[in-house]
Amino acid sequence: MSKVVVVYHSGYGHTRVLAEAVTQGVDSQPDSTALLLPVDQVPQYWQQLHSADAIIFGSPTYMGSVSAQFKHFMEATSAFYLAKPWRNKLAAGFTNSGNPCGDKFNTLVQMVTFATQHSMIWVGLDLLPGNNTRMASPQDLNRLGSSLGAMAQSNLDEGSDTAPPEADRLTARHLGERVARLAAQMNMNQSNLSSRLG
Repeated sequence: MSKVVVVYHSGYGHTRVLAEAVTQGVDSQPDSTALLLPVDQVPQYWQQLHSADAIIFGSPTYMGSVSAQFKHFMEATSAFYLAKPWRNKLAAGFTNSGNPCGDKFNTLVQMVTFATQHSMIWVGLDLLPGNNTRMASPQDLNRLGSSLGAMAQSNLDEGSDTAPPEADRLTARHLGERVARLAAQMNMNQSNLSSRLG
């Protein structure tokens, strides 16, 4: 059983919707289980993070950066940085903002840097960009054209019941599925290697 933790902060509920979609993607895969974990509950769950096979990070993009609450979580991990308990775990990320660009790329870069500081292995979004031809549609997966992680856009005057749109939710779900599949594959490879070595 591969274990995936989805750690996220959501200010207005939109990023929580994405986190739930990612979790659904993980749970849809055989032999995979997800723990959905808001950053304010992390202090009670450090051991689950340390024992996970993968950690998927989620934060809204505020002023071109992760939220202050998510940054607080990142900085709290310095307490065990030298011990490297997250070494060789898979990592991935997702973010949401009110504008199609919203400088979300910088938020994902922050997550990548954070993950690699912990010696994690970053998993990108294996979807071609959508919604970029005359025949394409805003309903396409990866409609915002990200490769580093899942990006979403929520209109500022819409609540989390309708935003982000379905295409972004399905893109986030796809990210969860991908990470779960890779985590399970890594576990199987390690198990096979252990068996061959006796």
